[in-house]
Amino acid sequence: MTKPSSMASVLSRNQSMQAAPPPKPHSPPSFQFPTSPQLILGEDMTHFAHPQHPLSKVNLPDLFTCAGCKEYGAGKRFTCQECDFQLHDFCALRPSKVIKLHPFHYQHNLHFNPKPLKAGIAKSKCDACRKPVTGFAFRCKACSNFQIHPSCATLSGELLFPSHPHVLRLMPTMTTSGGDDGELACGECKRRRSGRVYRCTVCEYRLHVVCAKSVVNGLLDNGIQGREKPSVLGTVVRLASQVVVSFVGGLIEGLGEGVGQALVQNIGKEGVTATATAAEGRSKKGKRQACPKGL
Repeated sequence: MTKPSSMASVLSRNQSMQAAPPPKPHSPPSFQFPTSPQLILGEDMTHFAHPQHPLSKVNLPDLFTCAGCKEYGAGKRFTCQECDFQLHDFCALRPSKVIKLHPFHYQHNLHFNPKPLKAGIAKSKCDACRKPVTGFAFRCKACSNFQIHPSCATLSGELLFPSHPHVLRLMPTMTTSGGDDGELACGECKRRRSGRVYRCTVCEYRLHVVCAKSVVNGLLDNGIQGREKPSVLGTVVRLASQVVVSFVGGLIEGLGEGVGQALVQNIGKEGVTATATAAEGRSKKGKRQACPKGL
C-alpha cells in the first residue's frame, strides 16, 4: 500500500509537470550591432557629420534619404530641425570602434569609414547587397576591397522575416558562372540578382540581403516597397542612350529637311528652266511669223 507522503509527492510532481509552460519557439541568435550614442539632451544628439546643429530623434512614416549612407529610409531617424539633414538611427549611432566577427566577413574586423572607396564611374559596391556604396560604410583593412553598408552591417547570420514563418540562415558565399554571388530567385522580390542570400532552414524559401534590410531601414514597417537607389552606371547608360537617340533623331530630321529643301530647289530650277524654254520657243516662233516669205 502506498504511503500518503508518497502519494502527495507523486501528485505534486504531476501537477508541476502539467503546469509547466510550453517551450518557446526557437529564435535565431542575433548579431549585436555595437553603438556609440552621443546623446546630449534627452532625444537630441550631436554628430560629426553635422556639427552645426543638434539632431532630434523622430519617427515619421515618409521616405527620406540618409545623409550618411545615402540610402533610403523611413520611420526612426535623427533629423535637424533647422535644415534638411537626416540620418538613419543606426547611422547616427554607428560604432565608434570596430565590428568583430561579423557574419558577412568573420575573418577580419570591419572599421567605420565616412567615405566610400573610389572605383571610377561604376562606383564601389557593397559586398553584402551588391548595391553602390556612396556614403558611410564599414570596411576591412586587410581586404582592401571589402565593404558593406551600415544597414547591411546590422543584419545577423540568422533572422526572422515578417512574411515567412521559419528561421532564415545566411548562405555561404557562392560564385555563379557570371561571377556574381548568390544569383538566386528571391521569395520576396521574385527576382534573380547578385548579392548574399538567406535560405530557410525548413523549406526552399530564399531572401536577398537587399530585401532583408528593408526591415532594418524602416521601409517594410512603413509600407514602402520596391524603392532602391538607382545605379550610377545604369543612370549614365540611360542618359547616354537618350543622347544617342536624340542625336540620331536630329540627324535624320536634318537629313529629311535637307532632302526636302533640295527637292524644292530642284523642282524650282526645273520650273524656271521649263518656263524659260517655253518663252524662248514662243519668241522664235513669233520671229518666223513676222518675216515675209521669200525674204
